Amino acid sequence: MNKKQQSLHELTAQVQDFLKDLSYSNARIKFYQCGWAVIEQFMQENGMEYYDATVGDSFISSVLGKKSFSELNRREKDNIRCISVLTEYQTTGVIKFRSIKKSYDFEGEIGDFIVDFLDFRKSQGLSVDTLDSNKIYLFRFLVYLNSNKILSLSKLDKKHVLGFIGSLGFYSKATIHCTLSSLRNFLRFLSDNRFTAYDLSYLVPKSSYKKETHLPTTYSKDEVKSLLESVDRSSPKGKRDIAMILLAARLGLRASDICGLKFEDIHWETNTICLIQKKTKEKIELPLLAEIGNAIIDYLKYGRPKSELHYIFIRAGQPYGKLEEPTLHSIVSFYLKRAGISNIDKKKRGPHALRHSLAGILLEKKTPLPVISEVLGHTNTESTKTYLRIDLESLRQCALDVPPLTSPHYQGVN
Repeated sequence: MNKKQQSLHELTAQVQDFLKDLSYSNARIKFYQCGWAVIEQFMQENGMEYYDATVGDSFISSVLGKKSFSELNRREKDNIRCISVLTEYQTTGVIKFRSIKKSYDFEGEIGDFIVDFLDFRKSQGLSVDTLDSNKIYLFRFLVYLNSNKILSLSKLDKKHVLGFIGSLGFYSKATIHCTLSSLRNFLRFLSDNRFTAYDLSYLVPKSSYKKETHLPTTYSKDEVKSLLESVDRSSPKGKRDIAMILLAARLGLRASDICGLKFEDIHWETNTICLIQKKTKEKIELPLLAEIGNAIIDYLKYGRPKSELHYIFIRAGQPYGKLEEPTLHSIVSFYLKRAGISNIDKKKRGPHALRHSLAGILLEKKTPLPVISEVLGHTNTESTKTYLRIDLESLRQCALDVPPLTSPHYQGVN
């Protein structure tokens, strides 16, 4: 974030304030402070006055030795995580929120049936995200039943279903909608398989909730140009970042597909990128533009750490690993802020905004909707139609003149 040299105390003070802004608990901040004390001792022993990524890499290398990350003990892994946070903040100016993934223990007879239901849903080809959502909502249902001493299906009655539904009042409309849907499907599953004497799914009301459609965040061609110019391409990290940002801005690839891009996805002999999209599971083939190809080559030759991973884009510091989507979001957000774009705090700042921007630029060029749909990897043009709302010039051409007050149009209007 800052190019000036920073002492460890200066950096940890900034990171501590940032963690507080992210609502980290005092106990969790204390956890990081313990790790920072270890790196402080390491720096003192090695005569290091200022902290930067190379210091962090040296410390991690000393911890790893010839072992892999999975072979380390708990304390060693924790110390590496604490150091990685320092490097991430100093490099990007942000820290992605590190929430601890909650474990859901579906105990008891009803818990076993929920697990069977989730397995059934998985066999139907539901996405991991949808299954995770089902798991969360049905776990809450199980907790409610356990708190009311309902430990078997034979004791489950309509009053318990209605009682759980009545307890959802403090959740958002979207959460209530998703909870009701998960519950309805689960109760129907129980009935269809004759696990219950009668179908209780009729008790679950249909939600009228509809997700509000927001106008997509877009950036102009000049703003995208400023974004690209804000990246320091002389550093290894900058070489990686510019290649990823170009994939989002020029080709409209989703963050999941950028982070998951593998060497075999790039066909240099035909100058194309071919991959199976993570979201739609559909194959997409895009041109490997010279600007993007050169940026990837520059990164692979002069920026990418030595690693056997098949993914093109990996972490800049140790332990090297596949770059995750939240990190890419933080990277794009960082450079958008550095570019000095106006009203940036009122806009979405992730790679998806660059995808929206590409759609807007293509619309300005009068590109047919089916072509835009193909570029963005949509399965049909219905998904692409949402971008018509950002084509202001074309919308202005559709505007009708307001009739004068003397027009018969106003007759009979009081």
